[in-house]
Amino acid sequence: MKTTAHTRFAEHAGRSLGRMWRVLVRLDRKAQGGLVTQGWSLGAASAALLVTKLVLFGVLAYVAFWPAMSLALLALVAWNMRGSATWDAEGKDEPEWREGHGGFGLYDKNEWRHDMCDPDKQ
Repeated sequence: MKTTAHTRFAEHAGRSLGRMWRVLVRLDRKAQGGLVTQGWSLGAASAALLVTKLVLFGVLAYVAFWPAMSLALLALVAWNMRGSATWDAEGKDEPEWREGHGGFGLYDKNEWRHDMCDPDKQ
């Protein structure tokens, strides 16, 4: 039996995120204590830190918005280019030579024959 425990990636990532969260909470409490020792009231220090966090979150969201919008626009352009590559085969309106209800001739997409040849006179 092995004496060392093998942790999986999810467990390792969860523990790392938990340690980072504890560090951030400790720094927040330290900053709040520093503001209180400078003469701020506890409510004012908490409010100032909350406003600071919200402003930082807003700046990060704004900064993340533009790359996300650029990627979405790039994906839209790529999807549009993929769709327009097949327009020649699907939306062709020109008549083409083929076998139809009146014999071999020049037919459009509505099965109308456009050549002047009468198949009965041949």
